[in-house]
Amino acid sequence: MSFSRELKIGLVGIVALVLLFFTIKFLQGISLFTPHDTYYIVFQDAKELAKSSPVYADGYNVGIVSNVRYDYDRPGHGVVVEISVEHGMRIPAGTMAVLDEAMLGGCTLNLQMGNSPVERYATGDTIPSTSNNGLMARAAELMPKLELTLAKVDTLLTTLNALASNPDIQQILANVNAMTASLDQSSKNLNHLLEKDVPAMTMTFNQAGENVVQLTNTLNQLDLKGTMDKVDGTMAGVQQVTERLNSKDNNVGLLLNDTTLYGNLNRTTTSAATLLEDLKAHPKRYVHFSVFGKKEKPANE
Repeated sequence: MSFSRELKIGLVGIVALVLLFFTIKFLQGISLFTPHDTYYIVFQDAKELAKSSPVYADGYNVGIVSNVRYDYDRPGHGVVVEISVEHGMRIPAGTMAVLDEAMLGGCTLNLQMGNSPVERYATGDTIPSTSNNGLMARAAELMPKLELTLAKVDTLLTTLNALASNPDIQQILANVNAMTASLDQSSKNLNHLLEKDVPAMTMTFNQAGENVVQLTNTLNQLDLKGTMDKVDGTMAGVQQVTERLNSKDNNVGLLLNDTTLYGNLNRTTTSAATLLEDLKAHPKRYVHFSVFGKKEKPANE
């Protein structure tokens, strides 16, 4: 059997179209030979969700977005998203579909799986959705705070520039350098003190402590009681002598305490002084002698 040239070209074209169809589905992540289950989700804002986007369940890729369409019959009721997941996958009741916006655009559909052990969604059911502000929305919420922080940073930088341009900063830095050098020298002196002077002082204190111990031992060996008894006896004798001196029943006491004797001694001293003065003034009245043994008469006789 022979085929015409036109038939051969038609058959090749059909095979090419089939291969192209399977290639496109493969690139979209759709496997035509693997059975899958279909579910629907309604979002008020699709956030640029694209067809063939992956569907994740707890971070694991379980399917793709097979179709995204706007509900023209009920405007304002949202966007219907059709997803295809692996056949036999159990989606428990309480599961929520969430769209997470990416930093550079686009979004990802995540299924936050519920924990119902009995109830589950059947194929073709609509899975409820919830809104998620996403990273970009949270960044937009943080923008006012960021602007306020930037304003404070700008004020801080302005203040730092003013401080840096202040001519006194150089003097302050010079003073800081001088203080640092002084602290370094003080540290060296302290280290020298700790290494040499403190051990010497410690040895001196130890020697002084030993001397105190020796002195204490020596004092313990002395007869302090006998010495104190002798001191007490001496003090008693001194007190007795003092009492005798203050009493008038003895010569020394009379000499120290009798005013009459003091007056007589005073008059005697005065008379002796007068006699000596007269003797000096008129020695011839009291002394008469001659070298040749002849006594001359006084001129007034």
